[in-house]
Amino acid sequence: MSRPAVFLDRDGTIVREADYLRSPERLRLLPRAAEAIRRLNDSGFAVVVATNQSGIARGLLTEDDLAQVHKVLAERLAKRGARLDAIYFCPHHPTAGAGRYRRECSCRKPAPGMLLRAAQELDLDLSRCIAVGDSQRDLIAGREVGCRTVLVRTGYGRDAEAEASAPLPCDHVADDLAAAVQWILEQHGERSRR
Repeated sequence: MSRPAVFLDRDGTIVREADYLRSPERLRLLPRAAEAIRRLNDSGFAVVVATNQSGIARGLLTEDDLAQVHKVLAERLAKRGARLDAIYFCPHHPTAGAGRYRRECSCRKPAPGMLLRAAQELDLDLSRCIAVGDSQRDLIAGREVGCRTVLVRTGYGRDAEAEASAPLPCDHVADDLAAAVQWILEQHGERSRR
């Protein structure tokens, strides 16, 4: 049976924005992020990271470097009792870099490719999923596949909220991931009781 998931952007949502996080030494979990993810785990949600990583296209890091960052992220979350069900990343950029990574693709947010792939591989019910991130492109990707969406004010989120000339494509705005998860669980409880 298909299950619900929460799609999380990585930089600015789970970890501090680091202007192309290139090495595990620079990885810093945001306050309350691990605890928020653990609450989602305990509530039966799949937790899936979907992250644009154009630093690969730009030659700032390799896929192996990124794998090391994600290994350390998983270890730090595990130490706090939290886990990610999967991590999807887009290494492409339409204009930066060279070679196979410089191209238009269907996985770079705001395109929904990573979310669609996750739904297929993890048997997720997109109509019961929520996308959480700190930018409009995170929200648009979620909306494209029928997810509810939450903007967090961490990372670039506060700026995205302030600079929006039209209503943001989101169902809720939260101060951080912990507040977003609180809202998600409240909404999930209300839907379960219907």
